[in-house]
Amino acid sequence: MAEKILVVDDDVDSLKLIGLMLQRQGYEVVTANTGGQALTRAETDLPNLIILDVMMPDMNGLDVCKRLRQNVATSKIPIIMFTAKTLIDDKVKGFEAGADDYLTKPTHPAELASRVKAILARSAARQAQQQPPATAPRRQSAAIGVMGAKGGAGTTTVALNLAAALLQQGEQPVVADFRPGMGSMAAMIGLGRSQGMARILSRPAAEITPRVVEGELMAHDSGLRGLFCSTRPREIQMPIPEETALATVSALRMVGRPAVFDLGSGLSALNGRLQAEMNRLLLVVEPNPITVNMAKELIQEIETDSGSGRISIVVVNRSQSSLQTAWHDIENTLGREIKAIISAAPELAFQAVQNNLPIVLLQPNAIVAGQFARLAETMKPGIRSIAGGILTT
Repeated sequence: MAEKILVVDDDVDSLKLIGLMLQRQGYEVVTANTGGQALTRAETDLPNLIILDVMMPDMNGLDVCKRLRQNVATSKIPIIMFTAKTLIDDKVKGFEAGADDYLTKPTHPAELASRVKAILARSAARQAQQQPPATAPRRQSAAIGVMGAKGGAGTTTVALNLAAALLQQGEQPVVADFRPGMGSMAAMIGLGRSQGMARILSRPAAEITPRVVEGELMAHDSGLRGLFCSTRPREIQMPIPEETALATVSALRMVGRPAVFDLGSGLSALNGRLQAEMNRLLLVVEPNPITVNMAKELIQEIETDSGSGRISIVVVNRSQSSLQTAWHDIENTLGREIKAIISAAPELAFQAVQNNLPIVLLQPNAIVAGQFARLAETMKPGIRSIAGGILTT
């Protein structure tokens, strides 16, 4: 795969000239002609190198460079400052802003190619040095998928608190927010807007290894680790090849014990394929006739495609009401036992978000925390028994 270079210049002729020179060297080129566009493209495209003009109308290159260095997602991308200024002080300012190299206009194509090649080589070597040493072969652990019968049923809350409860019980879970463009899990526990999942899903399947996935995990203060999506609308439109999604699931199963996946709601093309990879599938249902009937149809569809026996029901009460469907009626309609009933706790849920903690960690003795703990206990017997063969990193 060709290395990607972002060229930023407000001069269209310069953009075309530099882009043509780089393309002739075999690089993939993306462009921006303002500082604001540069920041957006850098975070979205995650290029291997940025060539950044200093003099631009909306935001000068020095300020753009500083902001790129302050952003976790772009902080390690090498940057070449490109400008007509030739004074030593100008170069010093560029390096102080975080530039890796400095070129003055006009530059010879051979010099540009040489500098680009050298910086990309140094960047690759630095990344290789930062990789942890090889470890012993790993075994795949269980994959637990959490899917909602409908939107707003509490799927993310169940996945997050299930993983947190497993952590409390001595397991080493990894939670994965598999909802590109709609990921709220990282924000719920104070980890901000993460694009780790998007970066993984933008890779070819062959590059997605446990080591690569571990490099994108974010860790909560509690020790809970996760691979998260952001709420950037553009992520919803990401083309995700099936082999890439499956490679991500496989790698996460080797990183966590178990891997807990928030698959969102309904049966999309993406989660429809991913649910078949789950050893256990928790279907989150609200206790009302409409949602229960939607769950029934969803179960029939899933079992037609990928067999039965993996699906368990989690009922989430989002409000207390005398009109709710009784639990035994839900079991009769869906033809399977309810694994957990999660009580309505809106104030506690609000406090959990305010304190950047899962409910089970904020108030471990609360009734609802105990319900999540018991759900985790029912998941534990299969965690260590699923080996799936020995796989290397």
